[in-house]
Amino acid sequence: MTKAALFADKQNGSCPECGADLVIRSGRHGPFLSCSSYPQCEYIRPLKSQADGHVVKVLEGQVCPKCDSTLVLRQGRYGMFIGCSQYPECDHIEAIDKPEETTLGCPQCGKGHLLQRKSRFGKVFHACDRYPDCQFAINNKPVAGECEHCHYPLLMEKKTAQGMKLFCASKLCGKAVERKDNEQDE
Repeated sequence: MTKAALFADKQNGSCPECGADLVIRSGRHGPFLSCSSYPQCEYIRPLKSQADGHVVKVLEGQVCPKCDSTLVLRQGRYGMFIGCSQYPECDHIEAIDKPEETTLGCPQCGKGHLLQRKSRFGKVFHACDRYPDCQFAINNKPVAGECEHCHYPLLMEKKTAQGMKLFCASKLCGKAVERKDNEQDE
């Protein structure tokens, strides 16, 4: 007996192509129904909607700044977000977790500020708010200061075996920098 046949259930119905039982299988896009006689029959049907951005909840009292329609909470491929109920006519979206802005300026372009962001895998990093015009990003916490070796205008805090240390944020330098007395942790 195959592993797929163990999940066979008469409630799932029969395959419209060959008449065999349908079984529930799991794939990278979620659960789906598949014909139990695979690979002879390749019939599949998703169990849940594959559409991105399906509505989770209507946000009463909150209106879209573009079209004055109601805003809704949606589930997308990268998590929850707020969007207009008139999508696709209106494409307004808002992040639920607004990025935390630092007071530090971007050392690469000199015009933007550094924001705390999260990657699609949940890892925190800091990047320029002028992306995609400026693509500066670092994976460690930025600290105001100047590198004593190359005079780069930004330092970053890294955890090492000896504790938290400051390093130059320049990819060309990256040397450790001594903490000044006023920069010590409280």
